[in-house]
Amino acid sequence: MEARSHTRQMIGSLLVALSIVVVAVIVVTARFGPTSAAERELQEERIEQREELREERREAREERREER
Repeated sequence: MEARSHTRQMIGSLLVALSIVVVAVIVVTARFGPTSAAERELQEERIEQREELREERREAREERREER
């Protein structure tokens, strides 16, 4: 009987460990997967837009200076 109890305990422990690994993989994939890539892309677009706006403002200032 003792061997059977030990076997059940080992199988239970392995199932719990496997469950923890599966949950960890799901959490990491969800965090660093497509959502994260989309967030990075959005962030890059915002940076580009800011740079374009700065360039447009600089050009407008130069044009005003030239008009004087």
